[in-house]
Amino acid sequence: MSPEPPARPNVTGWLIVMVCFLGLSISFSARSILGLTMPLWESELGWSRSFISTGGALTLLTMAFIAPVTGNLVDRFGPRRVLLAGLAAIAAGMGLASMTSSQWQFILLYCILAGAGFGIVAMHVASTTIALHFTENRGIATGIGGAGSTSGQLLVIPILALVLTTVGWRLSYVTLAVLALALMPVVMIFVKSGRIATANARSIAGPADPLGQRLGFLLRSPVFHALFWSYVVCGFTTSGVIETHMLPYAAACGFPPLDGAKAYGVLSAFNLVGMLGAGYLSDRVHRPTLLATIYIVRGLSFLLLMQIVGDLQLLFTFAVMFGLADYATVPVTASLVASHMGLRIMGLTMGLLTAGHQAGGALGAFLGGVLYDMFARYDWVWGASIALALSAGLMVLTIPGRGRDLRPALAAA
Repeated sequence: MSPEPPARPNVTGWLIVMVCFLGLSISFSARSILGLTMPLWESELGWSRSFISTGGALTLLTMAFIAPVTGNLVDRFGPRRVLLAGLAAIAAGMGLASMTSSQWQFILLYCILAGAGFGIVAMHVASTTIALHFTENRGIATGIGGAGSTSGQLLVIPILALVLTTVGWRLSYVTLAVLALALMPVVMIFVKSGRIATANARSIAGPADPLGQRLGFLLRSPVFHALFWSYVVCGFTTSGVIETHMLPYAAACGFPPLDGAKAYGVLSAFNLVGMLGAGYLSDRVHRPTLLATIYIVRGLSFLLLMQIVGDLQLLFTFAVMFGLADYATVPVTASLVASHMGLRIMGLTMGLLTAGHQAGGALGAFLGGVLYDMFARYDWVWGASIALALSAGLMVLTIPGRGRDLRPALAAA
């Protein structure tokens, strides 16, 4: 018997990974800039921290609302038009928000228009698009593509902090708008416009089935509930309290803006390490145990955060520990969705999980601002984050280690 020929390189798949990496870099950097501009808006525009935090919460709610819709559209029509719409919304929202001078403009342009773009050029669209192009190495491919959400911030956030301190925040917003516009031709070239199809499996709902039937399938699944509620906690402890309040908290602890930005850059660097490591391990180890470990480490990291006052080294130690457990949940969760829920409805499933994630994030962002205005401290928020993260770790341990998996195929336009 002649040996099997070596597998052909998945060139198309890795090009998709590159596009998702770049898109997430832009989208997540545009989201994170809110934390940097918060103190400036307080002094320049006279806005309260609770108002700006409420705007951050509204942005996350906009993302939560749009996530299931865009996930369903990816299942039915493919990712090209979805990604183009998201990049256009980011470009328009950030460009126009650079000229804002009133609260209603901030709400409309950043929280709603740009927020819609953040909700489209997001992890659920990227991870679904990548997963549908891979059968082998799906975890590491998702990790690399998703790493754009962290490595982009690693490079961009310190640069934006420097721009903010030299020429002001408005030019930073314009720069992000230009980057979003520049990526649109890349999406047109490399991302196919056809509808993504998957192998037939009668036991699993598919994109041609009525939406109610697909939602019913998910709502009856204990695995979906474990993933959904743990992802709500994930949002609370990441985009809610850390992305929105870490930099203002560092400033309140006496650290200058550049030190806070450097620590955030370190956190983003170790986000990259954690996401790639989790993606690699999700192809090789018991995934529920891996996911539970990530949540537990994240919860324990808040104990360090509560002690950072006056200790720059401890601030950076927290950044390392939290960074390793931050976005590391994404490739493991996406892998479990692909194998347990099925590729044919992965877009809708990841969209619903992302909606829960952003709702949790909105709650964290809102509570952080309100409690700070009430007590001038964040201790209650950090304590709640510890308890919730440990609870999420217990939830995901109920998920079976193995599930069904379907081989994907992308239909030509």
